Amino acid sequence: MIQECFELYKGDSDDAKIAKVAAKVEGLCYQPVPGSEAVNARWNRVEDTIAFAKLMGYEKLGIATCIGLLDETERLASILKAQGFSPVSVCCKAGSIDKLELGLGESNKVRPDTFEPACNPVAQAKLLNRAQTEMNIIVGLCVGHDMLFSKYSEAPVATLVVKDRVTGHNPVSVLYGQNFYHKRLQAQPLEVEK
Repeated sequence: MIQECFELYKGDSDDAKIAKVAAKVEGLCYQPVPGSEAVNARWNRVEDTIAFAKLMGYEKLGIATCIGLLDETERLASILKAQGFSPVSVCCKAGSIDKLELGLGESNKVRPDTFEPACNPVAQAKLLNRAQTEMNIIVGLCVGHDMLFSKYSEAPVATLVVKDRVTGHNPVSVLYGQNFYHKRLQAQPLEVEK
């Protein structure tokens, strides 16, 4: 099965191109430390995403955003424009249909007895499909909504932000705890410009 899957990455198919560009970006994300066997990461996830989209030759990028991350989405769109892309965004509350329409009760709302729109990830995907985006970026969609969005998106999907209301959208911090920083500092000197 492994070899069969690996065959998908060869040739000129869309899957092969994505695999090759992703591997290239992975290599570009690191830089050697002169005089050492160490390598340092040099790009963050936004830079990785930009590099990937540029190497794929994409121009029109979709952003499927959570309503709670509209400010971050505006900043991302500004960066993407500055990098020569044409970003298009769609908010999760597209259509403004009350959660009661899903068969949920008032007790399932964040604020019971108020109008509370349900997220609409399928509409987000279909609106970006209609806009003919070449790649879509998830910015903070809820668990499950991200799955539906990815399922219905015709363009390849990358996740930039994973929603985590407690950790400031950094869910891996729960896995690392405080030891992450100490382990990194034990293995590599901290370079500080004087």
